[in-house]
Amino acid sequence: MASHPIHNAISTEQLMLSKMEAMQSIIQPQPAIAANLLDTHNITSSLSFSDAMVNVLDSVNQYQSVASQKMTAVETGQSDDLVGAMIASQKASLSFDSLMQVRNKVVTSFEDIMKMPV
Repeated sequence: MASHPIHNAISTEQLMLSKMEAMQSIIQPQPAIAANLLDTHNITSSLSFSDAMVNVLDSVNQYQSVASQKMTAVETGQSDDLVGAMIASQKASLSFDSLMQVRNKVVTSFEDIMKMPV
C-alpha cells in the first residue's frame, strides 16, 4: 500500500509534464538574445565604422520604439502584457547604456590621439 501514494505522485507529475508540453507547443517563445547585427554581415565585404555605427544606432532606436509602443499599450489598457513591456523597456535601457559606454570609449580614445605629440 505504500507504493500507491508514490504511484499517484508519479502519474500526477507525468500529467503536469504532458500539460506543460502541450502549452509549450502552442506558445512559440521569442529568443531571449537576438543575433548580433554585425555578425550577420558578410565577412568578405568591408564594413566601415560609420556603417557599423549606423546599424547599431538603428537597432537601439528600434528597441526604444518597441518599448515605447508596448508601454503605451499597457498604459492605455490596450494590452495587459506588463511583463513583455518591462522586458522591452529593459532591453532598450541596456542597449542604450551599452551604446553610451561605446561612445564614451570612442570619445576618450579620440581625445587621447589628439593629445599625442606629432
